Amino acid sequence: MALFERIREDINSVLERDPAARSRIEILLCYPGLWAVWTHRFSHGLWRARLYLAARLVSQVGRFFTGVDIHPGALLGRRLFIDHATGVVIGETAIVGSDVTIYQGVTLGGTGKGHGKRHPTVCDGVFIGNNANVLGDITVGENSRVGAGSVVLSDVPPNSTVVGVPAHIVYRNGQRVLITDPHEIKDPLSDALIALARRVDEMEKQLGGKALPVEPFAAEAAEREAYRDELERLRQYVSMGEGI
Repeated sequence: MALFERIREDINSVLERDPAARSRIEILLCYPGLWAVWTHRFSHGLWRARLYLAARLVSQVGRFFTGVDIHPGALLGRRLFIDHATGVVIGETAIVGSDVTIYQGVTLGGTGKGHGKRHPTVCDGVFIGNNANVLGDITVGENSRVGAGSVVLSDVPPNSTVVGVPAHIVYRNGQRVLITDPHEIKDPLSDALIALARRVDEMEKQLGGKALPVEPFAAEAAEREAYRDELERLRQYVSMGEGI
C-alpha cells in the first residue's frame, strides 16, 4: 500500500472512532498518538535493516514529542489508534493487530528479564482502557476489551471483557459471566474467602445441623431497651426543670 494511502487510512480510522475529532486536518495536526504510530513505522524499518542504534534514536525522538514509548522491534498492525497517547509503553516483542484502540497510560510489558517472546500479543479489534497493564507472553483475543486500570496476566479469550487486579472475565460473547468459585478471581483476597468458607462448613458440621436460636442475644437486647427507656425518662424530667 502506498504511503499516502496508509496515511489516509490511519486518519479515517481515527475519524470513525473518536467523536471528538472534527476534521482530518485536526487529526493530522493535533493527535500525537497518530504521530507515534508513523514514527514507529520509520524506526521499525531501521530495526529490520539491523540499524539498531539509529532505530532506537528515532524511537526516542518520537517518545519525546508524543509521550509514547514504542520499541522499534514491536510489530504494529494497521489502523492502530492511540488516544490521548501520553504514557503508553509497548515492548520490544509485543505484537498488536489491526483496528486496535489503546488509551493513555497503557503498558504492553514483560514480567521478567528473560529473552525471546516476553511481551503480549493483542489481536484484531481489541480495546484497552486507560492505565491498563497487559504483561507477559500472553494473548488478548479478537474483539476483547480490557477495563481501565486492569492488570492482565493470563490469556483472554476472544470476544471477552476483563476487569480487575488481576483481571478476570466478566463478559464473554455478550453474556455476563458469574463467578461462583473464588479461585476464578485469582486475587490474594480469594484465599481468605476460601478459608472463611471452609471454616463455616466445619462449624456447621460441629453443630450437627442444629439451628441457632432465633434471637441468641435476646437478653442483651432487652437490657439495651430498658437502658434507653431510662435515659428518655431522665431527659424528659430534666427538660421540665424539675428536680433542680
